[in-house]
Amino acid sequence: MQQTCTAEDTNPGPSAFWLAAGFLLAGLGTVLLGPILPTLASDWRIDDAHSGLLLAAKFAGSFLGGVSVPRRLRFGIAGGMVCSCAGFAGFALSPGLLTGCLALFIGGFGLGQIIASTNILAGRRYRSHTGSALASLNFFWSLGAVACGLIAAAVLPRWGLRVPMLTFAGIFLAAGLGGILGTTRSVSLAANNVVPEAVSLPRSALVHFALLLFLYGGLETCMTGWLTTYTLRFSDLRLLGGQSALVLLWSSLTVGRALSAAAMRWVSESVVQRLGLTLSAVFIAALTATRSGALLSLDCLLLGLALAPFFPSTFAILMARRPTARQAGFILAVSGLGAALFPWMMGIVSTHSGSLRIAMAVPFVLATALLALSIFTANAVSHRRTLGESSI
Repeated sequence: MQQTCTAEDTNPGPSAFWLAAGFLLAGLGTVLLGPILPTLASDWRIDDAHSGLLLAAKFAGSFLGGVSVPRRLRFGIAGGMVCSCAGFAGFALSPGLLTGCLALFIGGFGLGQIIASTNILAGRRYRSHTGSALASLNFFWSLGAVACGLIAAAVLPRWGLRVPMLTFAGIFLAAGLGGILGTTRSVSLAANNVVPEAVSLPRSALVHFALLLFLYGGLETCMTGWLTTYTLRFSDLRLLGGQSALVLLWSSLTVGRALSAAAMRWVSESVVQRLGLTLSAVFIAALTATRSGALLSLDCLLLGLALAPFFPSTFAILMARRPTARQAGFILAVSGLGAALFPWMMGIVSTHSGSLRIAMAVPFVLATALLALSIFTANAVSHRRTLGESSI
């Protein structure tokens, strides 16, 4: 990938290796609750509505972490590693729901700092084929998400939660130190590499991108947060302690990120975005009618491929508008707010309706709303261009 820069990119920042390593850990941390939620619910004797509070606490913290991303992005990455370490260590030692929510809020704050700072830094460094570059970076995030389900299936029966969680917290601290020591000190400022400075987005554009990421954060987390529980209740699939459906979803998301990185070199980000959303709505609807483990596995594979291109394609479209770090951080942070709200809403719907299957209406509505928003915006832009041309 050809590297270009703005004036802000001359600030030191972690090298590509440490950016990828941090995103791998962020992927593990973001989806952590999904694989362990059934175990927590049993140990702490909580229902779905209270389980949803844990998801809400973590992603509320992620929202605040993204909102407060510093202008010097390297500080956001290093500080995020420290907060994630503290939060997950605290969660490992938590005796119940209240302290668990507080610890996850701190850990989520750190994750929000890492994810926002890293995405913005990468979006500025790689101005050519930005969508492809972001998809490549987010491949490592998805790889961490895949590993989370496998690790949970391997360690929970033998060691429980405390020792693996403390180890995970320590790895965050080590990666933060590695990122500081492995800093890229400078970037070439050759004339043909310098790009215009960041500009403030119009309010309408800011609201549009924030709404897209808000809804998508809820959609993805609804699926990853509740899929293990859904599998155990409504399917004959019991491989890996019920984690296999989640592993398949994240595996296909990971492969899909790699495929979308290649696709967006030839097809526009907006086309890839809308195609993925259409297929996502179809596969979520199919999931509610699935009882066979084999069909559920197939549906998870297809759903992961459909969801994969949305974030890198949308963020690439955003970065082409050259937003400030604070605006881009806010938009990413809103994704965490959606991830906090909608999975909690799923838990409430499930508890009051008596069926997690009925609660799957929440992610289906989110997928269709995202598709409608994407198409409506594209048509509105096309209409304005037509009016502009006819007035000349």
